[in-house]
Amino acid sequence: MKSRRERMREQASGEIKAIALRLLAEGGPDAISLRAIARDMGMTAGAIYGYYATRDDLITTLISDVYTALVDRVEAARDAVSVDDPAGRIVAWGEAVRDWAIAHPAEFRLIYGDPVPGYQPPPGGPAMAAELRACTGLVGLTAAAWPHAEERQTVSDTTWSEFDPGLVEHVLADFPELSPAALGLALRMWGRMHGLIALEVYGHLVPQSRDPAKLFHTEMLDLVRSLGL
Repeated sequence: MKSRRERMREQASGEIKAIALRLLAEGGPDAISLRAIARDMGMTAGAIYGYYATRDDLITTLISDVYTALVDRVEAARDAVSVDDPAGRIVAWGEAVRDWAIAHPAEFRLIYGDPVPGYQPPPGGPAMAAELRACTGLVGLTAAAWPHAEERQTVSDTTWSEFDPGLVEHVLADFPELSPAALGLALRMWGRMHGLIALEVYGHLVPQSRDPAKLFHTEMLDLVRSLGL
């Protein structure tokens, strides 16, 4: 059982992160400031540095938490659909990403859009574990669809040299039989999912579309049909 001091520290840390996300939503990445958060909490600037030594430390934690929450959600949506339904699992994944992004637009922009001025991420990035989980999940969806999708691909001469070596190493560790063309398909699937979501989050899809949810669902159905599913 955690001590009272540990519980209070966790509570304060959670409040710091919640205020930082509110500042992000209200004023964009520039608005995240340890001093501003300290004022909001009625703390001294020196006290808040006991929780996060630098603004970069706080932003790294925010990105990691946000990305992890997203991956938790999309994995749960995917796993609610039978492995015998690869099309349904792809659609569930894509729509879970959209639902989360529309509910958390500032967080979506934090991990996929607006850079935080002056922020220096740690080696490997601020959310490596979550990124690898997202990568593995999306490639897994592609691998399941590949027996149907392979013959429908218009480019057949894709090679591993076209991709980042670190990405290739990670993918082949989990999917040793995967072809380079299948990895290319996974990246294109990601692009189709995130393209409409980004347009909507950044306000470029509305009012052009009065029903962006239906538009996105139609795109996901078209995606799985293009895979032969």
